[in-house]
Amino acid sequence: MAADVNTPAGSTTAGSVQVGTAGAGAPLAGPGTGRTQPIDARVSAIASYDVADFPVPHGREEEWRFTPLERLRGLHDGTAAATGGVKVAVEAPEGVTVETVDRDDPRLGRSGKPVDRVAAQAYSSFEKATVVSVAKDTVLTGPVRIAVHGEGGTAFTHLLVEVGAFAEAVVVLDHTGGAVLAANVEYVLGDGAKLTVVSVQDWDDTAVHAAQHNALVGRDAKFKSVVVTFGGDLVRLQPRVRYAAPGGEAELYGLYFTDDGQHHEHRLTVDHDTPHCRSNVAYKGALQGEGAHAVWIGDVLIRAAAEGTDTYELNRNLVLSDGARVDSVPNLEIETGEIVGAGHASATGRFDDEQLFYLMSRGVPAEEARRLVVRGFFAELLQQIGIPEVEERLLAKVDAELEASVA
Repeated sequence: MAADVNTPAGSTTAGSVQVGTAGAGAPLAGPGTGRTQPIDARVSAIASYDVADFPVPHGREEEWRFTPLERLRGLHDGTAAATGGVKVAVEAPEGVTVETVDRDDPRLGRSGKPVDRVAAQAYSSFEKATVVSVAKDTVLTGPVRIAVHGEGGTAFTHLLVEVGAFAEAVVVLDHTGGAVLAANVEYVLGDGAKLTVVSVQDWDDTAVHAAQHNALVGRDAKFKSVVVTFGGDLVRLQPRVRYAAPGGEAELYGLYFTDDGQHHEHRLTVDHDTPHCRSNVAYKGALQGEGAHAVWIGDVLIRAAAEGTDTYELNRNLVLSDGARVDSVPNLEIETGEIVGAGHASATGRFDDEQLFYLMSRGVPAEEARRLVVRGFFAELLQQIGIPEVEERLLAKVDAELEASVA
């Protein structure tokens, strides 16, 4: 087991590593357990489809203490009424089935229950769900493109992407426009399946987006998630991974560019409750402007039954100007000593003046040098997308953000 938490001046970073030997089914923490409560106990949080099981948050709770509740527009306290305003369109190659189903469809909800009040509200409030299915043994020739476009108002949506055994698919989930949206997104992978999902949050500046993403990874299946967040007034995403059988792999990548007044919050949970599974998490963020606030929470739990687990989580943040704030909290809890490896790292720092000086000393103008450094910071993660036109679009968005800062 390895743990590395790097906390430069000017950042807020906390982390925890806990090692225990609780038996299968033992409570993770709490009164009478004799164990210390984790800094962020998301993996042991209540899970329920019923909104009434979750008290209205007040901002003092661990899972809500970084979130400006007043900017959720009522998604957290039940005052947000569905007024429409979000359209979902799917473009899919041959071999994909796209359905609009009622909320009682038995395929819905298999990947995991909501773990906070907003997700439970979304699950209780959606009327129709979009189901995208890839038949077993099918290898898609192109990506599935799912466009979620906001046209004002408040909406609650549900999306299920199901990939059959030994099938391979790439899905691009693109959010644009303006709306107040609470959503649940499910990814269910059959045995031996491979799924790459690119979720882009390119909202207008007024949008509010809160979503829980649940992935259930089958035996020897491989799941890759790339989350890219640029727009919105407030974006709060919760990617979560569970394993249905041994041999599963999950790679969770993300990047965010947080600008003046924006709040971008990513809360990840990987629950290793199955032996011989693997996970790798790497998120990077850049911040600029007064009031820019990024939050990254990474929770990894290795349960007693999950022998042979191999996991690592990483968060890096680049602060480009004064007035920005980062809160980065990696947490790792281990209940068995029979693992391949486990660790986490977090660091937040200002723009590297030495890199800038190096480029300028070789004739590169200051603003071009700044752009190159930020591009290089994000390049490793953008390459994980594997779709050239999407990578180019997102690099262009990074350039536009930087140009706006000096305009």
